[in-house]
Parts: sequence; structure tokens; C-alpha cells
Amino acid sequence: MDKILLLNGPNLNLLGTREPGVYGKGTLGDIETTLRTMVEGNGWAFDSFQSNHEGELIDRIHEAIGQDVGIIFNPGAYTHTSIALRDAIAGANLPVIEVHISNVHKREEFRHTSLLAPVCYGQIVGLGSFGYKLAAQTFLEQF
Repeated sequence: MDKILLLNGPNLNLLGTREPGVYGKGTLGDIETTLRTMVEGNGWAFDSFQSNHEGELIDRIHEAIGQDVGIIFNPGAYTHTSIALRDAIAGANLPVIEVHISNVHKREEFRHTSLLAPVCYGQIVGLGSFGYKLAAQTFLEQF
């Protein structure tokens, strides 16, 4: 059975309470429930993982090799700093769609550059939690 992994990085466990004006009022649990319903309703399996630790995210990407069709990944602040995550994505040889709830290009300049985007299948920014659904739909329709 085809499977999608939802991977979320640092501070995304605080969704719903962390800067709701930027990230909205929905929780990570809300996003997971929505995606699980959507993905499993289409006959695919779904798994999710969140960590505030870079190494754990890298380990989970490695575990996805041979197990998952692709990864929906909100790397949080690691987007702009982590060469190690970039290398893990490149080495996994899996399609990864990078998702950001806020429009990083309208925020502080340091958020404008993604070290991960060049090795990702695609990037969705600024559409709120709906961006996760678009990423899932992409996997369901294109893979």
C-alpha cells in the first residue's frame, strides 16, 4: 500500500498557540487528522512525525526510504539553516514537498532562502494549513 509521511520540524508542536496571527489557530493535531482522513480515504496509508531535534528528523527521513512514496515536510526554521537535512533529502531519493504555513517571502529576510528547496520536488508557502492538503493531493494524483 502506498504511504505518505507528514514530517514537521521545530516548534510546530505549538501550532494553535504560537503566534496565531502568523500560523493560525489550528493545531498540528488538526492538520494530522485532516490529512489522515484525506489520504486514507483514497486508499493510501499515512504516518506523521514531529520533532524539535534535527537528528531525529534526519533519522525519520532515512526510515522513509523504501517505506514511503513521499514526504510532506514543514522543516520550520531548519529550512534556512540545515545542510544536514538538505543532504538527507537528497540522499533519500524520495519526492519531498516543502510546506510553510506562512509566506516566508513576506517575512524577515533570513527566511527568504530555503536550503532545502533545491532538493525538494516542490514548495508550497503562504496558504496556511491548506498547503498541507495541496501537498497530499499532489502525491495522491501524481504518484
